[in-house]
Amino acid sequence: MSKEIKITLPGNRRVDAFYKGFHIPTDQPLYDGGDNSFPAPFDLFMVSIATCCGYYAMAFCQSRNIPTGDITLTQKSEYDPEIKRIGKIKIEVQLPPDFPEKYKRAIIRAIESCSVKKLIQNAPVFETTTVTQKSNS
Repeated sequence: MSKEIKITLPGNRRVDAFYKGFHIPTDQPLYDGGDNSFPAPFDLFMVSIATCCGYYAMAFCQSRNIPTGDITLTQKSEYDPEIKRIGKIKIEVQLPPDFPEKYKRAIIRAIESCSVKKLIQNAPVFETTTVTQKSNS
């Protein structure tokens, strides 16, 4: 089953996505010639990892009636100058003092189930093609 994302190029450094009824605008930072009016695509990618991990933490807790209001996650990236890109992503889960001890390892296992993270670890094949649009005349 294929899922389609429509991309438009509205100007300057903007690239907008339309997916499942959502309009997701992106831009580039000022230092890359953009207006910094929206997150950059790479920023959204990084946020998707963190929010996916957050979802799995939330679902784990909700299924066990554990309050989630005082639980936070922090994602930190470590740049590797040798490979000239991010070499490590760390997810730190801040749990309240009353979080059940017996679930501390289990919530980490739940977070490890993040589907975005799994996709990165088992990367799909990428294929790029061109198609010539039909003339309006």
